[in-house]
Amino acid sequence: MSLKNKLNRMKKHMNLEPVKHSSPIPENAEIVKDIPYLEKWLENDTVSYHFDDDYCFIREVRYPLNHEHGLYAFSELKTIVKEWNQAPLEHPLSTKGRKSEELFFFDTETTGLGGGAGNTIFLLGYAYIEGEEVVVKQHILREPGSEIPLYQTFLENINYETLVTYNGKSFDWPQLKTRHTLIKEHVPKLPEFGHFDLYHASRRLWKNKLERVKLSAVETDILGVHRKDDIPGYLAPMIYFDFVERKNPEILFGIMKHNEMDVLSLITLYIHLSRKILQLDGYTEESMQIARWLDYLGKKQESVDAYEKIVAAGNEEDRIIAGHALAFQKKKQKQYNEALEIWRGVALKGHAQLKIAASIECAKLYEHQFKDVSAALECSMDAHQEMMRKENGVVDEKKQIELEKRISRLEQKQISKGSASGARKSAVPISE
Repeated sequence: MSLKNKLNRMKKHMNLEPVKHSSPIPENAEIVKDIPYLEKWLENDTVSYHFDDDYCFIREVRYPLNHEHGLYAFSELKTIVKEWNQAPLEHPLSTKGRKSEELFFFDTETTGLGGGAGNTIFLLGYAYIEGEEVVVKQHILREPGSEIPLYQTFLENINYETLVTYNGKSFDWPQLKTRHTLIKEHVPKLPEFGHFDLYHASRRLWKNKLERVKLSAVETDILGVHRKDDIPGYLAPMIYFDFVERKNPEILFGIMKHNEMDVLSLITLYIHLSRKILQLDGYTEESMQIARWLDYLGKKQESVDAYEKIVAAGNEEDRIIAGHALAFQKKKQKQYNEALEIWRGVALKGHAQLKIAASIECAKLYEHQFKDVSAALECSMDAHQEMMRKENGVVDEKKQIELEKRISRLEQKQISKGSASGARKSAVPISE
Protein backbone atom coordinates (compact mmCIF):
# COMPACT_ATOMS: atom_id res chain seq x y z
CA MET A 1 0.00 0.00 0.00
CA SER A 2 1.35 3.45 -0.91
CA LEU A 3 2.13 6.04 1.75
CA LYS A 4 -0.66 8.24 0.41
CA ASN A 5 -3.24 5.47 0.80
CA LYS A 6 -1.99 4.64 4.29
CA LEU A 7 -2.39 8.24 5.36
CA ASN A 8 -5.85 8.48 3.79
CA ARG A 9 -6.91 5.42 5.80
CA MET A 10 -5.51 6.96 8.97
CA LYS A 11 -7.57 10.15 8.51
CA LYS A 12 -10.76 8.29 9.37
CA HIS A 13 -9.41 7.73 12.89
CA MET A 14 -8.15 11.23 13.52
CA ASN A 15 -9.92 14.23 15.01
CA LEU A 16 -9.11 16.93 12.49
CA GLU A 17 -11.99 19.28 13.25
CA PRO A 18 -10.96 22.95 13.14
CA VAL A 19 -10.38 24.60 16.52
CA LYS A 20 -13.38 26.58 17.75
CA HIS A 21 -11.46 29.39 19.45
CA SER A 22 -10.99 32.98 18.36
CA SER A 23 -7.86 33.28 16.25
CA PRO A 24 -6.76 36.81 15.34
CA ILE A 25 -4.32 36.94 12.42
CA PRO A 26 -0.83 38.10 13.48
CA GLU A 27 0.01 41.63 12.32
CA ASN A 28 3.08 40.48 10.38
CA ALA A 29 1.26 37.65 8.61
CA GLU A 30 0.04 37.80 5.05
CA ILE A 31 -2.57 36.07 2.96
CA VAL A 32 -1.19 35.22 -0.47
CA LYS A 33 -3.66 33.63 -2.86
CA ASP A 34 -1.25 31.45 -4.82
CA ILE A 35 -0.36 29.31 -1.77
CA PRO A 36 -1.51 25.70 -2.36
CA TYR A 37 -4.64 24.74 -0.39
CA LEU A 38 -4.89 28.25 1.06
CA GLU A 39 -8.52 27.78 2.11
CA LYS A 40 -7.65 24.74 4.21
CA TRP A 41 -4.91 26.66 5.99
CA LEU A 42 -7.25 29.55 6.74
CA GLU A 43 -10.01 27.22 7.93
CA ASN A 44 -7.55 25.84 10.47
CA ASP A 45 -6.50 29.18 11.97
CA THR A 46 -3.28 29.29 9.93
CA VAL A 47 -1.83 32.09 7.79
CA SER A 48 1.47 32.64 5.99
CA TYR A 49 4.40 34.74 7.14
CA HIS A 50 6.70 36.09 4.42
CA PHE A 51 10.35 37.03 4.81
CA ASP A 52 13.39 37.12 2.54
CA ASP A 53 11.49 35.88 -0.55
CA ASP A 54 10.21 32.83 1.32
CA TYR A 55 7.46 32.02 3.78
CA CYS A 56 6.36 29.78 6.64
CA PHE A 57 2.97 29.24 8.24
CA ILE A 58 1.73 30.51 11.58
CA ARG A 59 -1.20 28.98 13.43
CA GLU A 60 -2.75 30.68 16.43
CA VAL A 61 -5.58 29.54 18.71
CA ARG A 62 -6.78 30.91 22.03
CA TYR A 63 -8.36 29.44 25.15
CA PRO A 64 -10.07 31.30 28.01
CA LEU A 65 -8.18 31.15 31.31
CA ASN A 66 -11.04 29.23 32.91
CA HIS A 67 -10.56 26.37 30.42
CA GLU A 68 -9.64 23.16 32.25
CA HIS A 69 -6.91 20.94 30.85
CA GLY A 70 -6.70 17.87 33.05
CA LEU A 71 -6.66 18.63 36.78
CA TYR A 72 -6.48 22.40 36.54
CA ALA A 73 -7.85 25.47 34.83
CA PHE A 74 -5.19 27.60 33.13
CA SER A 75 -5.98 30.41 35.60
CA GLU A 76 -4.16 28.31 38.24
CA LEU A 77 -0.89 29.29 36.56
CA LYS A 78 -1.29 32.85 37.84
CA THR A 79 -1.92 31.53 41.35
CA ILE A 80 1.17 29.31 41.23
CA VAL A 81 3.48 32.08 40.02
CA LYS A 82 2.15 34.28 42.84
CA GLU A 83 2.93 31.46 45.32
CA TRP A 84 6.49 31.18 44.00
CA ASN A 85 6.95 34.94 44.38
CA GLN A 86 5.83 34.75 48.01
CA ALA A 87 7.79 31.62 48.92
CA PRO A 88 11.31 31.91 50.41
CA LEU A 89 12.34 28.64 48.73
CA GLU A 90 14.97 28.85 45.98
CA HIS A 91 14.38 26.04 43.51
CA PRO A 92 15.15 25.25 39.81
CA LEU A 93 11.44 25.55 38.99
CA SER A 94 10.86 28.74 40.95
CA THR A 95 9.50 31.68 38.97
CA LYS A 96 10.28 34.17 41.72
CA GLY A 97 10.68 37.62 40.21
CA ARG A 98 8.61 36.64 37.14
CA LYS A 99 5.05 37.18 36.03
CA SER A 100 2.89 34.38 34.70
CA GLU A 101 2.69 36.21 31.34
CA GLU A 102 6.46 35.84 30.92
CA LEU A 103 6.41 32.03 30.73
CA PHE A 104 6.52 30.30 27.34
CA PHE A 105 5.62 26.60 27.27
CA PHE A 106 7.61 25.25 24.33
CA ASP A 107 7.84 22.06 22.27
CA THR A 108 8.96 21.07 18.77
CA GLU A 109 8.14 18.47 16.14
CA THR A 110 11.03 17.08 14.09
CA THR A 111 11.69 14.68 11.24
CA GLY A 112 13.61 12.27 13.49
CA LEU A 113 14.76 11.47 17.02
CA GLY A 114 18.51 11.85 16.46
CA GLY A 115 20.59 15.00 16.41
CA GLY A 116 22.62 16.66 13.69
CA ALA A 117 21.91 18.84 10.69
CA GLY A 118 19.97 16.11 8.91
CA ASN A 119 17.19 16.21 11.48
CA THR A 120 14.83 19.04 10.60
CA ILE A 121 12.54 20.88 13.00
CA PHE A 122 9.32 21.48 11.08
CA LEU A 123 7.13 22.87 13.88
CA LEU A 124 7.91 25.26 16.72
CA GLY A 125 5.03 25.51 19.17
CA TYR A 126 4.50 27.40 22.39
CA ALA A 127 1.74 28.63 24.71
CA TYR A 128 1.60 31.72 26.91
CA ILE A 129 -0.85 33.90 28.80
CA GLU A 130 -2.06 37.12 27.21
CA GLY A 131 -4.73 39.03 29.09
CA GLU A 132 -7.49 36.61 30.03
CA GLU A 133 -6.51 33.99 27.47
CA VAL A 134 -3.92 31.33 26.80
CA VAL A 135 -2.46 31.75 23.32
CA VAL A 136 -1.06 28.76 21.43
CA LYS A 137 1.16 29.78 18.55
CA GLN A 138 2.82 27.41 16.09
CA HIS A 139 5.40 28.16 13.40
CA ILE A 140 5.33 25.58 10.60
CA LEU A 141 8.07 24.93 8.05
CA ARG A 142 6.56 24.69 4.57
CA GLU A 143 9.48 22.55 3.33
CA PRO A 144 13.09 21.73 4.34
CA GLY A 145 15.36 24.58 3.30
CA SER A 146 12.82 27.29 4.10
CA GLU A 147 13.97 27.81 7.68
CA ILE A 148 14.79 31.51 7.34
CA PRO A 149 11.22 32.84 7.71
CA LEU A 150 10.46 30.13 10.28
CA TYR A 151 13.27 31.20 12.60
CA GLN A 152 12.84 34.89 11.86
CA THR A 153 9.27 34.93 13.09
CA PHE A 154 10.03 32.61 16.02
CA LEU A 155 13.10 34.49 17.23
CA GLU A 156 11.40 37.86 17.14
CA ASN A 157 8.55 36.71 19.39
CA ILE A 158 9.87 34.27 22.01
CA ASN A 159 11.38 34.94 25.44
CA TYR A 160 14.27 32.47 25.69
CA GLU A 161 14.92 33.05 29.38
CA THR A 162 11.54 31.72 30.48
CA LEU A 163 10.93 28.73 28.22
CA VAL A 164 9.25 25.81 29.95
CA THR A 165 10.04 22.50 28.21
CA TYR A 166 9.95 18.74 28.62
CA ASN A 167 13.57 17.66 28.18
CA GLY A 168 14.22 20.79 26.14
CA LYS A 169 17.76 21.26 27.42
CA SER A 170 18.76 17.85 26.08
CA PHE A 171 16.70 17.75 22.89
CA ASP A 172 14.67 20.72 21.67
CA TRP A 173 17.17 23.52 22.19
CA PRO A 174 20.25 21.62 20.86
CA GLN A 175 18.20 20.78 17.74
CA LEU A 176 17.25 24.41 17.40
CA LYS A 177 20.88 25.51 17.73
CA THR A 178 21.96 23.03 15.05
CA ARG A 179 19.40 24.25 12.53
CA HIS A 180 20.02 27.89 13.43
CA THR A 181 23.73 27.50 12.68
CA LEU A 182 22.89 26.78 9.03
CA ILE A 183 21.10 30.12 8.58
CA LYS A 184 22.57 32.29 11.34
CA GLU A 185 23.70 34.96 8.85
CA HIS A 186 20.10 35.61 7.86
CA VAL A 187 18.15 35.68 11.14
CA PRO A 188 18.52 37.16 14.64
CA LYS A 189 21.20 35.81 16.95
CA LEU A 190 20.23 32.79 19.03
CA PRO A 191 20.73 33.70 22.69
CA GLU A 192 21.65 31.48 25.60
CA PHE A 193 18.90 29.18 26.77
CA GLY A 194 17.43 29.91 30.19
CA HIS A 195 14.64 27.49 30.94
CA PHE A 196 12.56 25.36 33.27
CA ASP A 197 12.79 21.66 32.37
CA LEU A 198 9.83 19.63 33.62
CA TYR A 199 11.18 16.25 32.48
CA HIS A 200 13.84 16.00 35.19
CA ALA A 201 11.35 17.11 37.83
CA SER A 202 8.89 14.45 36.65
CA ARG A 203 11.58 11.78 36.81
CA ARG A 204 12.38 12.70 40.40
CA LEU A 205 8.76 12.41 41.47
CA TRP A 206 7.41 9.53 39.37
CA LYS A 207 10.22 7.36 38.00
CA ASN A 208 9.25 4.58 40.44
CA LYS A 209 5.56 4.90 39.65
CA LEU A 210 5.61 5.11 35.85
CA GLU A 211 7.15 2.56 33.51
CA ARG A 212 8.43 5.39 31.32
CA VAL A 213 8.37 9.08 32.24
CA LYS A 214 7.12 10.24 28.84
CA LEU A 215 4.87 13.28 28.71
CA SER A 216 2.02 11.11 27.39
CA ALA A 217 2.32 8.80 30.43
CA VAL A 218 2.46 11.73 32.86
CA GLU A 219 -0.61 13.22 31.17
CA THR A 220 -2.69 10.07 31.55
CA ASP A 221 -1.52 8.74 34.92
CA ILE A 222 -0.78 11.96 36.81
CA LEU A 223 -2.49 14.97 35.23
CA GLY A 224 -5.85 13.53 34.23
CA VAL A 225 -5.40 14.52 30.57
CA HIS A 226 -6.96 12.02 28.15
CA ARG A 227 -6.49 12.76 24.47
CA LYS A 228 -9.05 11.72 21.90
CA ASP A 229 -7.97 10.54 18.44
CA ASP A 230 -4.43 11.77 18.98
CA ILE A 231 -1.80 11.10 16.32
CA PRO A 232 1.24 9.33 17.84
CA GLY A 233 4.37 11.45 17.72
CA TYR A 234 6.36 8.78 15.89
CA LEU A 235 4.14 9.28 12.82
CA ALA A 236 5.04 12.97 12.60
CA PRO A 237 8.01 12.59 10.20
CA MET A 238 6.07 10.42 7.77
CA ILE A 239 3.10 12.78 7.80
CA TYR A 240 5.28 15.84 7.35
CA PHE A 241 7.13 14.40 4.35
CA ASP A 242 3.81 13.45 2.81
CA PHE A 243 2.70 17.07 3.22
CA VAL A 244 5.93 18.34 1.62
CA GLU A 245 5.32 16.08 -1.36
CA ARG A 246 1.60 16.71 -1.87
CA LYS A 247 1.26 20.23 -0.33
CA ASN A 248 -2.12 19.20 1.10
CA PRO A 249 -1.99 20.12 4.82
CA GLU A 250 -5.12 18.21 5.89
CA ILE A 251 -3.39 15.40 7.72
CA LEU A 252 -0.69 17.76 9.04
CA PHE A 253 -3.32 19.49 11.14
CA GLY A 254 -3.44 16.35 13.30
CA ILE A 255 0.26 16.81 14.14
CA MET A 256 -0.38 20.46 14.87
CA LYS A 257 -3.18 19.47 17.26
CA HIS A 258 -0.83 16.93 18.90
CA ASN A 259 1.74 19.67 19.48
CA GLU A 260 -0.96 22.00 20.76
CA MET A 261 -1.94 19.44 23.39
CA ASP A 262 1.74 19.00 24.31
CA VAL A 263 2.30 22.68 25.12
CA LEU A 264 -1.01 22.96 26.97
CA SER A 265 -0.08 19.90 29.05
CA LEU A 266 3.16 21.64 30.01
CA ILE A 267 1.07 24.36 31.65
CA THR A 268 -0.89 21.79 33.64
CA LEU A 269 2.29 19.90 34.54
CA TYR A 270 4.05 23.05 35.74
CA ILE A 271 1.09 23.88 37.96
CA HIS A 272 1.02 20.34 39.37
CA LEU A 273 4.77 20.08 40.00
CA SER A 274 4.82 23.50 41.65
CA ARG A 275 1.99 22.57 43.99
CA LYS A 276 3.93 19.47 45.04
CA ILE A 277 7.24 21.28 45.53
CA LEU A 278 5.62 24.11 47.50
CA GLN A 279 3.64 21.46 49.44
CA LEU A 280 0.39 23.34 48.96
CA ASP A 281 -1.59 20.10 49.15
CA GLY A 282 -0.07 18.91 52.43
CA TYR A 283 1.16 15.32 52.59
CA THR A 284 0.88 13.45 49.28
CA GLU A 285 2.50 10.36 47.79
CA GLU A 286 5.16 12.63 46.28
CA SER A 287 6.15 14.21 49.61
CA MET A 288 9.05 11.82 50.17
CA GLN A 289 10.58 12.55 46.77
CA ILE A 290 10.16 16.29 47.34
CA ALA A 291 11.96 16.07 50.70
CA ARG A 292 14.81 14.09 49.12
CA TRP A 293 15.04 16.58 46.26
CA LEU A 294 15.30 19.50 48.69
CA ASP A 295 18.02 17.61 50.57
CA TYR A 296 19.88 16.98 47.29
CA LEU A 297 19.67 20.70 46.43
CA GLY A 298 21.25 21.57 49.77
CA LYS A 299 18.05 23.09 51.17
CA LYS A 300 18.67 21.53 54.58
CA GLN A 301 16.08 23.37 56.65
CA GLU A 302 13.43 23.01 53.95
CA SER A 303 14.16 19.29 53.71
CA VAL A 304 13.95 18.94 57.51
CA ASP A 305 10.58 20.70 57.46
CA ALA A 306 9.40 18.39 54.68
CA TYR A 307 10.52 15.24 56.52
CA GLU A 308 8.86 16.44 59.72
CA LYS A 309 5.56 16.95 57.88
CA ILE A 310 5.78 13.36 56.61
CA VAL A 311 6.53 12.05 60.09
CA ALA A 312 3.49 13.94 61.38
CA ALA A 313 0.99 13.12 58.62
CA GLY A 314 2.33 10.34 56.37
CA ASN A 315 1.44 6.69 56.19
CA GLU A 316 3.38 4.32 58.44
CA GLU A 317 5.96 3.29 55.85
CA ASP A 318 6.69 6.87 54.81
CA ARG A 319 6.88 8.00 58.43
CA ILE A 320 9.59 5.41 59.14
CA ILE A 321 11.57 6.26 55.98
CA ALA A 322 11.24 9.99 56.62
CA GLY A 323 12.28 9.51 60.22
CA HIS A 324 15.44 7.71 59.12
CA ALA A 325 16.33 10.60 56.82
CA LEU A 326 15.39 13.17 59.46
CA ALA A 327 17.69 11.50 62.00
CA PHE A 328 20.69 12.17 59.75
CA GLN A 329 19.77 15.87 59.70
CA LYS A 330 19.43 15.87 63.50
CA LYS A 331 22.84 14.26 63.78
CA LYS A 332 24.41 16.92 61.53
CA GLN A 333 22.85 19.57 63.76
CA LYS A 334 24.38 17.79 66.80
CA GLN A 335 20.95 16.98 68.18
CA TYR A 336 22.18 13.53 69.19
CA ASN A 337 19.44 12.59 71.64
CA GLU A 338 16.72 13.30 69.10
CA ALA A 339 18.58 11.42 66.37
CA LEU A 340 19.10 8.41 68.67
CA GLU A 341 15.43 8.31 69.66
CA ILE A 342 14.34 8.34 66.01
CA TRP A 343 16.80 5.64 64.96
CA ARG A 344 15.81 3.37 67.84
CA GLY A 345 12.22 3.58 66.57
CA VAL A 346 13.29 2.84 62.99
CA ALA A 347 15.34 -0.15 64.20
CA LEU A 348 12.16 -1.57 65.74
CA LYS A 349 9.60 -0.86 63.00
CA GLY A 350 11.45 -0.44 59.72
CA HIS A 351 11.93 -3.01 56.99
CA ALA A 352 15.03 -5.20 57.12
CA GLN A 353 17.49 -2.84 55.43
CA LEU A 354 16.27 0.12 57.46
CA LYS A 355 16.56 -1.88 60.68
CA ILE A 356 20.17 -2.72 59.84
CA ALA A 357 21.06 0.85 58.88
CA ALA A 358 19.31 2.38 61.91
CA SER A 359 20.96 -0.08 64.32
CA ILE A 360 24.39 0.77 62.94
CA GLU A 361 23.68 4.50 63.29
CA CYS A 362 22.60 3.92 66.89
CA ALA A 363 25.88 2.05 67.47
CA LYS A 364 27.85 5.00 66.09
CA LEU A 365 26.07 7.47 68.37
CA TYR A 366 26.48 5.27 71.45
CA GLU A 367 30.19 4.79 70.77
CA HIS A 368 31.27 8.27 69.73
CA GLN A 369 28.78 10.70 71.27
CA PHE A 370 27.57 8.88 74.39
CA LYS A 371 30.75 6.82 75.09
CA ASP A 372 28.66 3.75 75.82
CA VAL A 373 30.62 0.84 74.32
CA SER A 374 28.27 -1.84 75.64
CA ALA A 375 25.21 -0.25 74.04
CA ALA A 376 27.15 0.30 70.79
CA LEU A 377 28.12 -3.39 70.74
CA GLU A 378 24.56 -4.48 71.43
CA CYS A 379 23.21 -2.39 68.53
CA SER A 380 25.91 -3.73 66.22
CA MET A 381 25.03 -7.31 67.18
CA ASP A 382 21.34 -6.57 66.49
CA ALA A 383 22.28 -5.26 63.03
CA HIS A 384 24.39 -8.36 62.31
CA GLN A 385 21.64 -10.70 63.43
CA GLU A 386 19.13 -8.93 61.15
CA MET A 387 21.61 -9.00 58.28
CA MET A 388 22.08 -12.77 58.53
CA ARG A 389 18.37 -13.65 58.54
CA LYS A 390 17.68 -15.98 55.60
CA GLU A 391 14.37 -14.28 54.76
CA ASN A 392 16.20 -11.04 54.07
CA GLY A 393 17.84 -12.48 50.97
CA VAL A 394 21.43 -12.19 49.75
CA VAL A 395 23.83 -10.54 52.18
CA ASP A 396 25.88 -7.56 51.05
CA GLU A 397 29.37 -8.98 51.70
CA LYS A 398 31.04 -5.59 51.91
CA LYS A 399 28.57 -4.35 54.54
CA GLN A 400 28.86 -7.65 56.40
CA ILE A 401 32.67 -7.37 56.58
CA GLU A 402 32.46 -3.75 57.74
CA LEU A 403 29.92 -4.64 60.42
CA GLU A 404 31.95 -7.61 61.67
CA LYS A 405 35.03 -5.38 61.90
CA ARG A 406 32.97 -2.92 63.96
CA ILE A 407 31.81 -5.69 66.30
CA SER A 408 35.37 -7.01 66.70
CA ARG A 409 36.70 -3.52 67.44
CA LEU A 410 33.95 -2.83 69.98
CA GLU A 411 34.59 -6.18 71.70
CA GLN A 412 38.30 -5.34 72.02
CA LYS A 413 37.38 -1.89 73.26
CA GLN A 414 35.08 -3.40 75.86
CA ILE A 415 37.77 -5.88 76.99
CA SER A 416 40.33 -3.08 77.23
CA LYS A 417 37.90 -0.98 79.22
CA GLY A 418 37.19 -3.91 81.53
CA SER A 419 40.91 -4.60 82.02
CA ALA A 420 41.58 -0.97 82.79
CA SER A 421 38.73 -0.93 85.27
CA GLY A 422 40.07 -4.10 86.94
CA ALA A 423 43.56 -2.63 87.13
CA ARG A 424 42.24 0.48 88.82
CA LYS A 425 40.41 -1.64 91.39
CA SER A 426 43.51 -3.73 92.20
CA ALA A 427 45.52 -0.55 92.69
CA VAL A 428 43.30 0.55 95.58
CA PRO A 429 45.28 0.07 98.88
CA ILE A 430 43.87 -2.37 101.41
CA SER A 431 43.21 -0.66 104.71
CA GLU A 432 45.02 -2.07 107.73
